[in-house]
Amino acid sequence: MYADLVHATSLRNGVYVSVDNTFESQLEQDQVAVQDGLQLIEFAPQQRPLIEEVLEGLTAKEKSLPAKLHYDQRGSMLFEQICDVDEYYITRTELALMREISGAIGDTLGKGCMLIEPGSGASLKTDLLLSAMPNPAAYVPVDISRDFLLESATAIADRHDIEVLPVWADFTKGHPIPSCEAVVRNRAIYFPGSTVGNFSRSDAACLLQNFASMIRDDSDDEQIGSEGAVVVGFDCKKDTSRMEAAYNDSEGVTAEFNYNVIDRLAQELRVSLDREKFTFRADWVEDEGAIVSRLWVDESHTVEMAGEKVRFEAGEAIRMEESHKYTPEEFETLAQQSHLGMERIWTDDAGDFAVAYLRPLSV
Repeated sequence: MYADLVHATSLRNGVYVSVDNTFESQLEQDQVAVQDGLQLIEFAPQQRPLIEEVLEGLTAKEKSLPAKLHYDQRGSMLFEQICDVDEYYITRTELALMREISGAIGDTLGKGCMLIEPGSGASLKTDLLLSAMPNPAAYVPVDISRDFLLESATAIADRHDIEVLPVWADFTKGHPIPSCEAVVRNRAIYFPGSTVGNFSRSDAACLLQNFASMIRDDSDDEQIGSEGAVVVGFDCKKDTSRMEAAYNDSEGVTAEFNYNVIDRLAQELRVSLDREKFTFRADWVEDEGAIVSRLWVDESHTVEMAGEKVRFEAGEAIRMEESHKYTPEEFETLAQQSHLGMERIWTDDAGDFAVAYLRPLSV
């Protein structure tokens, strides 16, 4: 284990720079590479064999599969289609809200801010915020997918006059924060898209606590000045029928997004999983405060995987993904549990989506 500080050095523009990690993490792979003209911090964790994760989930008392399995090439394409279906209000509502408030967020962040985006994307929302920030110090995208990270980082670098420092890492774990050439007055985390809703409430609290650690001013980095902020989007609780319709679209794109996981496992693991034996449905679960997406087993059958027999009983379900919803008051409580205070919150006129501006609480 490495606590307090992890160092690496690299040559950038003839000057050696340091990479600092200001919170505890496990160093699994840490090196600096130059790719497509960008300095890339490589901190990717060792991945468990896919078959181990799948067997663990499918042999549990309540069957489940890791949500990350959705995002192969076809799955990522399907998710882009989901964002465009009529019932899925989240993306267009957040984008419209960011068009209205990005200027206010940028002014509040102030000059010399290093913007860190976990689970990065070269999206219009990121463009809006970067364009609204006065003289930002750097943009630090963080993603577990190396190819996607480089593609999105290059796109941002092409569109903005800003130093872009991509970090290839699992943002749910500790990872390095690169130093940049400009003076950094504060750090800010930008976590849009209601991604926080894909974590259970306890995991979301831990994630926000990690974010709070990353932006505090008690690090050894002499560049950092005042305490930073966490800007996070979340989907608000609303009429159950609207929430369920967003994940059970009439075109069946979300269903296909989940069936694609079965197809992917059948092909990559060479097992006889058959999508025709499952039915997709997403339901609101009041006790969890979440939409839970499941594949329900239509007929009992057994599948052999890596020498083990996995039994699927008719009527049982595979938990595929969850999307937690919050009232503004519930999210403020979650933030406080993570040592963050809600300084400001913006919502659209209908109160469907919210963007919260969080600051570290005094400890």
